[in-house]
Amino acid sequence: MSSPCFDRKQLIIKPLSDRVNKLRIKEIAIEPDAPVTDVSDRVLAQVQRTAHRMIEARKADKPVIFTYGAHLVKNGLAPIVINMMEQGWITHLATNGAGSIHDWEFAAIGESSEDVRENITRGQFGIWEETCRFLNLAIAVGGVDGLGYGWSVGKMMTEDGLMIPSRESLKALIKMCADEPNESLGALADLLYLVTEFDMPPGWVEITHPFKQFSIQAAAYRQGVLFTVHPGIGYDIIYTHPVNSGGAIGRGAVRDFLTYADSVSKLSGGVHLAVGSAVMAPMIFEKSMSMANNLAIQYTGKPIDDHYMVVVDIQDGGDWDWSEGEPPMDNPAYYLRFCKSFHRMGGALDYISVDNRAFLLNLHKALGLFSGARTSSSASLSERRGRGRPRSQG
Repeated sequence: MSSPCFDRKQLIIKPLSDRVNKLRIKEIAIEPDAPVTDVSDRVLAQVQRTAHRMIEARKADKPVIFTYGAHLVKNGLAPIVINMMEQGWITHLATNGAGSIHDWEFAAIGESSEDVRENITRGQFGIWEETCRFLNLAIAVGGVDGLGYGWSVGKMMTEDGLMIPSRESLKALIKMCADEPNESLGALADLLYLVTEFDMPPGWVEITHPFKQFSIQAAAYRQGVLFTVHPGIGYDIIYTHPVNSGGAIGRGAVRDFLTYADSVSKLSGGVHLAVGSAVMAPMIFEKSMSMANNLAIQYTGKPIDDHYMVVVDIQDGGDWDWSEGEPPMDNPAYYLRFCKSFHRMGGALDYISVDNRAFLLNLHKALGLFSGARTSSSASLSERRGRGRPRSQG
């Protein structure tokens, strides 16, 4: 006996043009040359230390992993992150489902962020056609190409559309895979179900993104920089749409998790930043670091322990120095659960209690001031450009 399921096909799904949005990207975008926000001496010293560690990591061709939450996107910081990526300072970007969604909406319509309270009472929160349909389709189509969640969306944005294969071609590929099973079989079956169930005609579907210069995930795909999305099932608005496929989402998310874990396995001498991601970032990091240490101990006899971790959030961390260990219970920093998670992962940890806008503006400036002549990261960027657009993160 199967469990009951909500029938999403009964929902009235409205076009995105009907939604009133609170944010417009051209009004909130912060350019890299914007005036730097004043911060305390302590925060400035932490930011400068972060810049130095990033510069040293890239000189040594070590990874700099940048994880972030959706508020970074909603604060208009994409231009700064994109510039840092293009300069070669970031080798891997990771966000949650909302970080991808707001990024896409800004690129597609120049606006994002609805009134949750009002739309919940109207039974309309999150139930929007274009966002839900196109992101779900992008992930399903990308899975057939061997792409994870992040690059699947980035590819759709970069190319301004999706190619929907015919049912006949999908059936033929499934038959081939059935004779010699491989990882593509599930992706092909999920996509065949979607194009059949929703009577999708084959061919090119144009999906324009007139504001894609503000998209981190489009820039990452274009530059060949790893971009992974780490969603929670049911967390994001795309799960309200009947085109949503659990198989496609799960496949893309697991591929992205393993891509992220691969980057963490190379983190010795590198830098990991978590900016405004108090739940997703520490959770995926601790599992990835455990797997990375499992291999490191097999090959070197010791775990990874020379990496530098930076956590940025606005919660009060007191004046505790995490390099001294975990704080006592009477210190406010003791209750920063995400810092405790990162602190237990070895390496060195800096907790920077500051607004992410002030952090990134100051970090961007510090990287420019301290880097001097371009480092070997320039060569890394040139190599990425030479490889052209990525096909698979797997």
